[in-house]
Amino acid sequence: MAFLSRFKNTFLLWLLILTACGNPVKKDKDSAALEFPVTKKLQDSVIIVGANSTEDYLPYLRKKKVGVVANQTSIIFKNYDSENRANESFTHLVDSLLSLDIEIKRVFAPEHGFRGMADAGEHVKDGTDTKTGLPIISLYGKNRKPTSSQLDKLDIVVFDIQDVGVRFYTYIATMQLVMEACAENSIPVLILDRPNPNGHYVDGPTMEIEHKGFLGLTPIPLVYGMTIGEYAHMINKEGWLEKGIKADLTVIPLRNYKHNSSYSIPVRPSPNLPNQTAINLYPSLGLFEGTNINAGRGTESQFQRYGAPFLDSTAYDFSYVPKPNFGSKNPKHTGKKCFGKDLSAWPGMSEVSLQWLIDAYNNATDKKLVFNRSGFTKHAGTEKLQQQIEAGLSEKEIKNSWRSDLEKFKQIRSKYLLYK
Repeated sequence: MAFLSRFKNTFLLWLLILTACGNPVKKDKDSAALEFPVTKKLQDSVIIVGANSTEDYLPYLRKKKVGVVANQTSIIFKNYDSENRANESFTHLVDSLLSLDIEIKRVFAPEHGFRGMADAGEHVKDGTDTKTGLPIISLYGKNRKPTSSQLDKLDIVVFDIQDVGVRFYTYIATMQLVMEACAENSIPVLILDRPNPNGHYVDGPTMEIEHKGFLGLTPIPLVYGMTIGEYAHMINKEGWLEKGIKADLTVIPLRNYKHNSSYSIPVRPSPNLPNQTAINLYPSLGLFEGTNINAGRGTESQFQRYGAPFLDSTAYDFSYVPKPNFGSKNPKHTGKKCFGKDLSAWPGMSEVSLQWLIDAYNNATDKKLVFNRSGFTKHAGTEKLQQQIEAGLSEKEIKNSWRSDLEKFKQIRSKYLLYK
């Protein structure tokens, strides 16, 4: 119930953020600082993202040639009051750094691209940002790890991307490969930390190393309960970079954040996570990505529903027809009536739920149509989960099988938590 209360207060939290957080204001070429036209009490209660702490990281960037790993979530919250409203509530990190005379040489873009417009899994091409003229290097195209030539003549690389705390969400794999490439080329990495909207719990199957891939590079649970800054420290100090090398890593921490803090992301972290409900359900419904069941792509309720034409129509009173839309040019079962469940009003989750995956499997008219074996294993991080569902194990029995691995991970995790 405590989590539900926090979940309901999300709107109030962001109202406070948008009226409290500052934009870096250029004083002169040698100094920049945040300004907060609010009481100190409010400053001490609102979550401040790492990107807003300009006074902490600008000294690392001045008179340096900088690379930035960023997308549409790389934002700094603006300073405004009722008499002088900004047209927008935030500014992009890249725009802010340029305005502060930081020499950005190139931008690296993850899955979905720099502006977050590409479909999931769609290759993103290198290019030029039309707004700034900066060269954009895709880390979801020909290569997912920066090459030495792409890092050439850079003095430091800044990573600032909003994560959602799920192992198969590819931004953390991008971060790990960026850290690895920078370590190999003796380039420092600066991470601007952001809250994890699913950071209040740890759950799910732990990835087995034989299934290592871009949907999971390290043996962590499906939901790992860490911010990107905390996770970066874990990767570095646990020796999970290639050949155990270590990155020269600095993390600009959050202020006023705890793992049980309610946090709603103001910008879609990717095209098919449109709101807090989708983000909260994503650890559970994201497993449908490795099946032939639609999880809301091709609708305006992505990851808030599921269905397929081969689910028994008599078992459900809900149906929908996926159609191509923003972020999903060719959704599963496009143009076909899908039978399933609408979860858009589901209360906040504090665990990975298998109830819907088991429900869909049990109500499939042809069970051979459910799993895409290779894809499901990559998402689950193990072959066991599919085998357990096919064998008819209950959700409780399956989750009990995760317990030992989760306890081991929590012990490792505890060494790297920056926020309690």
